[in-house]
Amino acid sequence: MAIREARSIDGTGIVYRTGGSPDAPPLVLVHGWSADLRCWGSVFEDLAADFRVVAVDLRGHGYSDAPRTGYDEPKNWAGDIAAVLAAESIEAGAVLLGWSYGGIVISDYLAEYGTGAVAGVVYTGSMANIGKGVPGAEVGEAMQQAIPAVFEESPGRAMRGFTAFGDANTGSRRDKGPDAQRLFGASLATPPFVRKALFYRTVDNTETLRGLDVPVLVLHGSADPVVPVADGRYIAETAPLGRASIWEGAKHGLFIEDPDRFVTEIRNFASAASTH
Repeated sequence: MAIREARSIDGTGIVYRTGGSPDAPPLVLVHGWSADLRCWGSVFEDLAADFRVVAVDLRGHGYSDAPRTGYDEPKNWAGDIAAVLAAESIEAGAVLLGWSYGGIVISDYLAEYGTGAVAGVVYTGSMANIGKGVPGAEVGEAMQQAIPAVFEESPGRAMRGFTAFGDANTGSRRDKGPDAQRLFGASLATPPFVRKALFYRTVDNTETLRGLDVPVLVLHGSADPVVPVADGRYIAETAPLGRASIWEGAKHGLFIEDPDRFVTEIRNFASAASTH
């Protein structure tokens, strides 16, 4: 394992973690809103047994730089992913995996840079678009309840806002408590102005989805209260080589709720995509 840093197009430092054999097919993990590269828990090591795993801290999150502006610019998000790929000399064969808001980020990358370095794309509990009235960009009930408290600088108000997510990221099993605390801590550690800024943009990546010439896998819980399953279905139905695996009764953080199933589905898809 190694912690490294790349420099994005606007000078922002993007920190990322690598694991697995450098000769294995590359798999890039992009977390969601108000999370960080530690969110993946045990699946990082499990996937590193078969892949060269690169887990990114998005700008404003984790150990990456947090500029005051620029969060409404798709080219910056695209540049962040491009910078990491370039720093790792990944020029082909990468599988990009985005969770939640991470799906918007990888869509921004695909819109700007295309699929030349990409073998496949995975959206998990994710959307590709954002903004009122944009197709495939519905906001779930838990997210609606959390806003605007999660934007507050007051710790008490912010904490109460994040409790609206309940067990959305982990499922209802009691043994997921440590995972829930890790995710909750990452949320509070994300600067409030960043949490807010990510929602103040409108992006429709529908045409990018329609033009994708690589396989696309959508993993989505049917009971996801953060990103509705309709958003995932929209991606799978729009991408020419898209398909959906809908987990009945599951919620938002599938890699925490059932890590074994998650790793199996990613391994099968990424292995096939890498030889596509």
